Amino acid sequence: MSNRWPARLWIVRHGESAGNVARDRADAAGLGRIDIAMRDVEVPLSHAGRDQALALGAWLADQPEDRRPQVLLASPYLRARHTAELIAEAGGVVADTFAPCIDERLREREFGVLDRLTRAGILEHFPEEAERRTFLGKFYHRPPGGESWADVILRLRSMLDTLSLHHEGQRVLIVCHQVVVLCLRYLLENLDETAILAIDAEKDVSNCGVTEYEIDPDSRRSMRLVRYNFVAPLREAGAPVTSAPDANVAAR
Repeated sequence: MSNRWPARLWIVRHGESAGNVARDRADAAGLGRIDIAMRDVEVPLSHAGRDQALALGAWLADQPEDRRPQVLLASPYLRARHTAELIAEAGGVVADTFAPCIDERLREREFGVLDRLTRAGILEHFPEEAERRTFLGKFYHRPPGGESWADVILRLRSMLDTLSLHHEGQRVLIVCHQVVVLCLRYLLENLDETAILAIDAEKDVSNCGVTEYEIDPDSRRSMRLVRYNFVAPLREAGAPVTSAPDANVAAR
């Protein structure tokens, strides 16, 4: 009987980026706008982010071949693509090529007019949007020109359909972004708004933190969470563990 799903699925947030660092600086200085002179899609990894990606790749490379990813998918954003490439170059993927398959549906949530603003900046420049977000909640709030969490989930539904169509029974590694990791949990575990926001409130998703699923041994028709936000590979390699939001996600 067909099970529709990959045999095993790893969902990984990209390594620390220059956006993480810029956001921390802006928050520490009490600034309203995050100073980074590039489009979000072009924000690169920091040095720490490279170390994190290589550490995770080395950890995967140490696993038995039948426990390593065969398929590598990534967001088109530079920090995610580079993370995926470094994981593969470190031997973490059983594949003929280091190049990940890029899927635009895995991209970062779009923030529209709130892009690059800190919480202080949003309150200063768009107080009505801050009020509207408080009323609607961040799951459904869509800033002008941007996306809500529900919008991200809509595009990810079709991505999961593609995953089940082309990668059934395979071992798949996805490299994406913090909100995308959480929205995939929402879909794979049939959660509701309250449940996924409670998970989000507990802690940020760590850079190169691993969320892992396997075929549910009872149903064989769904996936079961094995672990979430797993960062032992980074600690074992002496790589820093970081979890700050990116430059454009002060109000995620």
